[in-house]
Amino acid sequence: MEDLIIIGKITGAHGVRGEVKVYPLTDDPRRFLKLKECFVCGQKFEKPEAFACQSARMDRGNVLVRFEGVLDRDKAELLRGRFIAVTRDNAVKLKKDSYFITDLKGLTVIDDDRGEVGTVIDCFETGPQFTLEIRRDKKKNLMLPFVKVYCYEVNIAEGFIRCRLPEGLYELYD
Repeated sequence: MEDLIIIGKITGAHGVRGEVKVYPLTDDPRRFLKLKECFVCGQKFEKPEAFACQSARMDRGNVLVRFEGVLDRDKAELLRGRFIAVTRDNAVKLKKDSYFITDLKGLTVIDDDRGEVGTVIDCFETGPQFTLEIRRDKKKNLMLPFVKVYCYEVNIAEGFIRCRLPEGLYELYD
C-alpha cells in the first residue's frame, strides 16, 4: 500500500488490558491522541491490517494505544515490532518546505558541481536537523545534512533534490 505513511513502531505490550507501547516516528507524537483508524504493518508496509483506535495517551516519550479487538496482553504482544501507519488523507498537514521521509526516499540527489551524486535511501534526525543517507554506485554511502543551505530544491513530483555539497564532504566519503 504505497499511500501509507508510518507514524510509529510498536515496541511491546503495556499492562494486561491490551494496550501497546508505541515509539513515535512523527514530529508530533500528540497526533496519536486524535487517531481513529490506522493500519498495523511491517516496515515495508507488508501485511497491513486495519485497526480502529479506541484510545491513546502519552507516557514518558512513548504513546500507549488501545486498539479495538486487542483485549489482553497476549494479543498486544503479537503486535510487537510492527509499525503503525496512516493513509495520506489521515496524515498531518505539512508546513511549507516540509516533507514526509517516505517521499524523500528514492529521490536522486544532484549536486551543482558534480551532477548526480546518488539516491536517498534514508533520512533521520541528527540533533537539530535531519540527515539524508545517499547511496552511491560502488562507493560509501554519503551523509548530507538536509538543510536549505545545502539542499535548496526538492521536487518530489520529478524525483530529485538539487544541492550544493559542503566543501570537502564528497572527498570525505571517497
